[in-house]
Amino acid sequence: MDPDSLQLGTKNLWSWLVSLLSKDPEWLNAKVKFFLPKMDLSSRNKAEDATQGVMLQLSRLHTQGQATWQAFIHCVCMELDVPLDLEVLLLSTWGHGDGLPSPLGAGEECRPESQLHHGLKRPHESCGSSPRPKQCRKQQLELAKRYLQLLRTSAQQRYGSRMPKPGQPLALHQVYIPPILQWSRATAPFNTQEGAILGDPKAEDGTDASLRDLFSTKADKGPKMTVLLGKAGMGNTTLTHRLCQKWAEGQLDRFQALFRFEFRQLNLITRSLTLPQLLFDLYLSPETGADLVFQYLEQNANGVLLIFDGLDQALHPHSSKDAAGPEALSPALALFSGLCKGTLLPGCWVLATSRPGKLPDCLPTEAAMVHMWGFDRPRVEEYMGRFFSNQPWQEAALAQLRGNRHLQSMCAVPAVCQVTCLCLYHLLPSSSPGQAVALLPTVTQNYVQMVSILGPRGPLLPESLLGLSEVALRGLETGKVIFSVGDIPAPMMAFGAALGWLTSFCICTGPGHQDTGYAFTHLSLQEFFAALHLMASPDVDKNALTHYVTLSSHWVLRTKARLGLLDHLPTFLAGLASRACCPFLSHVAQRDEVWVGARQAEVMQALRKLATRRLTGPKVVALCHCVVETQEPELASLMAQSLPCYLSFHNFPLTYADLAALNNILGHRNTPIQLGFEGCPLEPHCPEALAGCEPVEDLSFKSRKCGDAFAEALSRSLPTMGSLKKLGLAGSKITAQGIHHLVQALTLCPQLEEVRFQDNQLKDWVLLNIVEGLLCLPRLQKLDLSRNSVSMSTLLCLTKVAVTKPTVRMLQVREADLIFLLSPSIETAAELEGASDLQGNASQRKEAQSRNLALRLQQCELGVHDVQELIAQLQEGPHLDEVDLSGNQLNDEGCCLMAEAAAQLYIAGNLNLSDNGLTMDGVHRVLSAVSMCQTLAELHISLLHKTVVLTFAPEQEEQEAMQERLTHCGWQAKHLAQLCGVLGGSRHLRHLDFSGNALGDEGAAQLAQLLPGLGTLQSLNLSENGLSLDAVFILTQCFSTLQWLLHLDVSFESQHIVLRGDRRGRDSLAGGPLAEFPAGAQFLAFDQRCVPRSFCLRQCLLEPPSLARLCDALEKCPGPLEVKLSCEALSDQSLETLLTRLPRLPQLSLLQLSETRLSPRSPLLLADLFSLCPRVQKVDLRSLYHTTLHFSSSEEQKGKHCGFTDCGLSQDHVEPLCWLLSKCEDLSQLDLSANLLGDDGLKCLLQCLSQLRISGSLDLSHNSISVEGALCLVKALPSCPHVREASVNLGSEQSFWVHFSRQEEAEKTLRLSQCGFRPEHVPRLAASLNRAQGPTALTLAQCCLCLEQLTVLLSRLWRPLGLLNLRVEEPWVGKVGVLTLLEVCTQASGNITELSISKSQQQLCLQLEFPHKENPEAVALRLAHCDLGTQHNLLVCQLMETCARLRQLSLSQVSLCDTSSLLLQSLLPALSELKTFRLTCSCVSSEGLSHLTSGLSHCLYLEELDLSNNQLGEEGTQVLMRVLEGKSQLKRLDLSHLPLGGSSLAMLTQGLSHRTLLQSLRLSHNQIGDTGAQHLAAVLPGLPELRKIDLSGNGIGPAGGARLAESLALCKHLEELMLGCNALGDSTALELAQGLPQHLRALHLPSSRLGPKGALSLSQALDGCPYVEEISLAENSLARGFPQFCKGLPLLRRIELVSCEIDDHTAKPLAASLLLCPALEEILLSWNLLGDEAAAELARVLPQMGRLKRMDLEKNRITACGAQLLAEGLAQGSGIQVIRLWNNRIPPDTVRRLQSQEPRLDFAFFDKQPKAPWGT
Repeated sequence: MDPDSLQLGTKNLWSWLVSLLSKDPEWLNAKVKFFLPKMDLSSRNKAEDATQGVMLQLSRLHTQGQATWQAFIHCVCMELDVPLDLEVLLLSTWGHGDGLPSPLGAGEECRPESQLHHGLKRPHESCGSSPRPKQCRKQQLELAKRYLQLLRTSAQQRYGSRMPKPGQPLALHQVYIPPILQWSRATAPFNTQEGAILGDPKAEDGTDASLRDLFSTKADKGPKMTVLLGKAGMGNTTLTHRLCQKWAEGQLDRFQALFRFEFRQLNLITRSLTLPQLLFDLYLSPETGADLVFQYLEQNANGVLLIFDGLDQALHPHSSKDAAGPEALSPALALFSGLCKGTLLPGCWVLATSRPGKLPDCLPTEAAMVHMWGFDRPRVEEYMGRFFSNQPWQEAALAQLRGNRHLQSMCAVPAVCQVTCLCLYHLLPSSSPGQAVALLPTVTQNYVQMVSILGPRGPLLPESLLGLSEVALRGLETGKVIFSVGDIPAPMMAFGAALGWLTSFCICTGPGHQDTGYAFTHLSLQEFFAALHLMASPDVDKNALTHYVTLSSHWVLRTKARLGLLDHLPTFLAGLASRACCPFLSHVAQRDEVWVGARQAEVMQALRKLATRRLTGPKVVALCHCVVETQEPELASLMAQSLPCYLSFHNFPLTYADLAALNNILGHRNTPIQLGFEGCPLEPHCPEALAGCEPVEDLSFKSRKCGDAFAEALSRSLPTMGSLKKLGLAGSKITAQGIHHLVQALTLCPQLEEVRFQDNQLKDWVLLNIVEGLLCLPRLQKLDLSRNSVSMSTLLCLTKVAVTKPTVRMLQVREADLIFLLSPSIETAAELEGASDLQGNASQRKEAQSRNLALRLQQCELGVHDVQELIAQLQEGPHLDEVDLSGNQLNDEGCCLMAEAAAQLYIAGNLNLSDNGLTMDGVHRVLSAVSMCQTLAELHISLLHKTVVLTFAPEQEEQEAMQERLTHCGWQAKHLAQLCGVLGGSRHLRHLDFSGNALGDEGAAQLAQLLPGLGTLQSLNLSENGLSLDAVFILTQCFSTLQWLLHLDVSFESQHIVLRGDRRGRDSLAGGPLAEFPAGAQFLAFDQRCVPRSFCLRQCLLEPPSLARLCDALEKCPGPLEVKLSCEALSDQSLETLLTRLPRLPQLSLLQLSETRLSPRSPLLLADLFSLCPRVQKVDLRSLYHTTLHFSSSEEQKGKHCGFTDCGLSQDHVEPLCWLLSKCEDLSQLDLSANLLGDDGLKCLLQCLSQLRISGSLDLSHNSISVEGALCLVKALPSCPHVREASVNLGSEQSFWVHFSRQEEAEKTLRLSQCGFRPEHVPRLAASLNRAQGPTALTLAQCCLCLEQLTVLLSRLWRPLGLLNLRVEEPWVGKVGVLTLLEVCTQASGNITELSISKSQQQLCLQLEFPHKENPEAVALRLAHCDLGTQHNLLVCQLMETCARLRQLSLSQVSLCDTSSLLLQSLLPALSELKTFRLTCSCVSSEGLSHLTSGLSHCLYLEELDLSNNQLGEEGTQVLMRVLEGKSQLKRLDLSHLPLGGSSLAMLTQGLSHRTLLQSLRLSHNQIGDTGAQHLAAVLPGLPELRKIDLSGNGIGPAGGARLAESLALCKHLEELMLGCNALGDSTALELAQGLPQHLRALHLPSSRLGPKGALSLSQALDGCPYVEEISLAENSLARGFPQFCKGLPLLRRIELVSCEIDDHTAKPLAASLLLCPALEEILLSWNLLGDEAAAELARVLPQMGRLKRMDLEKNRITACGAQLLAEGLAQGSGIQVIRLWNNRIPPDTVRRLQSQEPRLDFAFFDKQPKAPWGT
């Protein structure tokens, strides 16, 4: 083409284009079809020649608009061989939007056709608005026939077949393999098996039968609605097209008309439509007579099929009101709803497709749900075989598929299978075997390969890919899957169309409005391109990228109305983050791999975060797919380890690919896991994906959708799961065929321990086959076949199996339950292990024969004949733990048969015959049958509750105490004679229960006469028998006369009446002397042979006559006697009657009136009781509601107690109360707390105090006493010579205690807390304290005493003679400096002999000595300092005067400034009497240390020096060591927690060498090591008076320990040895044991790395030591080497064995050793391995340990049983204060019960041990 011809303009360019396209008419036809999907290509045949046809097609293209024409021109230039000069001219003229050509020779402009389908026209009028002319029937049929033919012709044209070109695969629409279809509801077709439409993939066309079955529902009436549910890529849309194609071919002949709609297109219609407009305007219009055609369709709706594709994409929710009729305007979704419900076009067939999720409410409940599951392995092979048909590499493709399991799992999704085949088609010819599949490891890389293979080479690829991917992402974000011509740039349109990634179709936005729409060929392809844009586009930052790495949860029934379009986007992002995709991304992004790697790293980091989270089931599956796509083993391992131990999936579909991804992840897990699938729609062959999944330990499925195909697939996987121990399959539709496969597979799983086949509707013979096949599994422990059908004959067969199979230990059958529990077969296990020892096998067989079987056949409709057969089976069987036949139909005859046979059946537990129709006559027969049974322990019969239970003792234990409970049987007085005759024949009867009958007073009177003749009875229950108070008095007379009857408990209102004896007392009274009185009882003066008795009467109206009658009945009762009464209220008259009768009851030891309201006058009546009845020991009245009276055995017992707590006592009650109490000569304790005394009542009481002879304590707490009352107490103390101490706290605690002694006390202690003193109170306080006989010790704690008030107090305190200890505890003490406190001390009037300052405790302690004295030496020094005249020297002078006789100076946690240390330097030389100096936990500067050392160097008579825990360096410690020089009188030295280095340690040892009087040496936590220990060992023998040494925490090892042990053996007076927290080891323990000092009192060796050997040697050395009081061996690995004693330790008070690994094996020797230590007060055994056996042994010895106060058993292995035993033992040991049981294996309900039973059991984390009273 020369340059001149290029200038011919557009006309010539058009000619060139026509000429070019005439050479390739097929290509032009394809492009016109793409851009104009509605055009009829057959119109081209009507043209005159080919050129005219090309011009006509070009004219139609250019009339579509500029965008369409530009896209077409780009396709021409991209796909055809266009000369370069012509390409440039085409693109410059028409490719950039400069204008459209005006075609020459094309005639008039072509307009878009109005019809949707090519070649078919419709009338201009709308069928919805056209009138309905009256047509004859013949005309209607003719018009309908023409329209139906038009529909079929249109479908045939659209789905016509096209043959592939030579050398190419079959067209994709021809390669169709039916997916797996599975019915989900009861509307399944008649001819389908187990609910799955599998088709026949081996047939030439295996879809016909399946597709027909979709329309063969059971319901002939009502809506004919079918919903196909399939995940994206399963072929939903393809199946609808296949249906259309089959209908076009005439195969679906039952349908005359078929309409197909897509919701993605219907979403574009914004206006309302009528049903005729939907069918005719939007699909295909009749040529004429639309109203008659629609009328015909209505009349023949049964032959109309409407297909709606993509229901999940429906945008506009329909209104609650459906379309009123065919002519009513409604949204498209409302029309769909009307069709589904049958209100529109009733009788038509509707088929809809959707992804799983929330479906619209418009679907009828009877709609059939069909799940689409994609391909199984045969279908994948069939698809690939057809795809590669007639290709030389067909076998190669199939071989690679069969050899790659992961490829098979990917191809289970039809869309991925198609992409995989396309890639293999291009890769196989040029690759070696296996190489092609290696390039397709993930779904993402399949798409990458497809893009790489199909994409053109050259610079256009990256730009075009990014452009197309941007369109894809924008569409997903906005919910758009259909694009218009303006949404996609022309180059991108051409690019996508050329590669087949975009498809076009005609869309209609309303009647008369059509357009061309474009979409990606599949949604997953759009998601892939969107992910590509996010990964490769520089415009997307990292934050935006990671925003898309998220997981969505798609449950079946969620509230989300519409599913999103980003399901697979995170998966593709994860796949593109794989390292294998880095080169591809680098090429697309045109960036280096470092940039790409950074973006991939962001995605990986986001996935790591997700992998460690707790996710729901759907998110776990989604994450599994993402992690598999990354191909990162590290990430897979992280996710696998982060999964919970039990992973459950509920109510969402799972495919083969899902489980394959899960299996892939679990392959990286190294711990067991449990998998549970409940209610999940499961692909029939998906269990095959779990093959080889080793970590799975428990696998369970619960779904009605599981059938035989599922079971067969599961049976292929089970033998490959080597760790599987439990399998559950419940609620399925598996038949005998599926069970047969499973049983065969399970026999290959010898490791199985539990199999569950519940609720599977299995028949009798199937159950028997299961039992026969699975009970032989060697490790099987449980077989659950519940909720299946079992007949009576099968049940008896199962019982025979249970009896004969040696591994069965329980068979439970109850209504729907059917469970076998087994013990692993010993013989089988021996065979598996290859055991061949004959003797061993014999012993194993003997053990199997001695097994015990539990048989529970409840509510099985067993009759007399059945029980006879059952008895015959059991008589030949093993011993029985339990037989439960409750809820059957045995009646009297069957119950008697079982009762008679019970003695021969060797039952060790219960025989339950409840709810079997037993009558009153049958009860007598049962009683007679069991009367001579030796092993019967309890018989419980209740006809009202239908209870009949016989409890037997083990065969080897003949029962001595039998209990018979004949409750709620309707017994009356007339039945007693016969009953007692039967019961009298039982020689072992001990407990008899007649509760809930109708005996009445007459029956009670008869029983009172029969009781002496009922033998060895121990208890009798007569509750709920309608007894009156007269009957109670009759029983009370029995209580007073029968010696064995010890307890009578009556709750009158609730009719609880129980008479009890005591086994020990009853037996001894029946056949020998009376039992001994319990040890530790209070009433020792009683005869030691007497047994305590108790009478309890509650919920009864107690009037004076009744009380008098009761007391008369109790007068003859032997004692000691406890009486407990309870009623709503007791009048003063009744109380007086009771109190006046008490002296006539000398045997009475306790009287309680619990929950009984008394009058306000009752305290005075009770106070007078001390004079009325001298035996009264204690009177306790609380809140006028609870009264307790204790009586002594004689009048000589000392110390009476009186308490009136919260009784409303005021000032008016004080004088009469004191007058009455003054008659009591020995009042020990008086408790008046929580009353209303106030200050006035206190003053009155203090005035009367001299009348009361109190020898113990007075409690006035919580009486609204103020600071005035406290001052009155201080003022009154000198006039109370017997007061020894008083304590007042006016804070929230509100305590007020006064303690007395029997003799006059010279020393008195007073503690005032939170009294809130004001300035005017201080002089009054000082005046009261200055009186003679005042307090000698005063503590003022938080009394608002400021510094000035303390100064005033000290200046005013003066006494003629004696000592006063003053302690001030105020917050300001911890804030002011030492100098300030010393200045205050100078104001004291007496000599300060002791001075202590503690900043942490915020207290200042002074001991003042009166009168003031001063020694001559101090006077001389003071005068010398006073002459200097400085302020410092004046303060020193004052201190010298005040502290001249100071003997003790203590400074704790102070910051000693240089001024203070300088003052001490000046003061200390003047303290000639100073014996003790303590400076601890303080901070001193180096200069201050020099001052302090200088001052202390003059204190030559120091006896105690404590410098521990100070913040000193090595140099400071060396300075302090100089203090030791010249201290020849030193007895106690404490240098703990100081940095003793080599030089300072040398100075110390040198200083110690001359301290022969030293008695105590503490050097703990100085890390002196072995070297320091050896230095100390050298000087210790030179300390003859050494009694205490503490070297704990010094890093001493075996070498230093051995040297110390040798040296300590020479310290003959050593009493306390503390060497804990050193790594001494057993060698040092052996050395110590050889030379323990004979006067040793305490040995502390915690955390010393001792073993059993060392501990045993020490215990042997300590055994019998007479002085040992404390032993601590905590935190050593003693195991069975704990201390064991033979001789015992008589003075041992405390033993600590915390965290010593002591277990139950040492229980008995442990208890025996503790019992040999009678002085033990505290036992610490926490953090060990003690269980119930140890608890039982400890409980046994508790009552014998009289001094024990505390036992710590925290953090052990004690259960509820052991705790109960401890509670019982604790009840007998009254001195014990607490037993700690925190963090043992005791359930919370048991904890609450035990705490209410025994409050001294402490289960709390914090120690709640009660504090001792103040001052003790």
